[in-house]
Amino acid sequence: MRCPNCGRGRLVESWFKVRERCPACQVWLEREEGYFLGAMALNIVIGEFVPVFGGLAVVIFTWPHPPWLILQLVVPITMGLFPVLLFPFSRMLWLALDWTFRPPSRDSRLDHPRPA
Repeated sequence: MRCPNCGRGRLVESWFKVRERCPACQVWLEREEGYFLGAMALNIVIGEFVPVFGGLAVVIFTWPHPPWLILQLVVPITMGLFPVLLFPFSRMLWLALDWTFRPPSRDSRLDHPRPA
């Protein structure tokens, strides 16, 4: 949950809000409009497929008598909760993945990438 550029600044203000800049190195975090759409897609994919694969694993390991009632309750509830619980982590993962392949330039500290 720290800046992928300097490793010092805490980037999350609240569970659903990421700072505009790193408080330590002042680098802009959102490079362009819609920058975190990939993070939302990553969040949905992870948050929905983990409970489904977990349910499939339970069915496979408890076959021929899987706990159907428990699966019918637990899997949909976790599919609803996981995207909310993973929200800030998916944004930080997106920043780390993007900055691995496109490191911020010196200019990203000076001017906002989206002109007002």
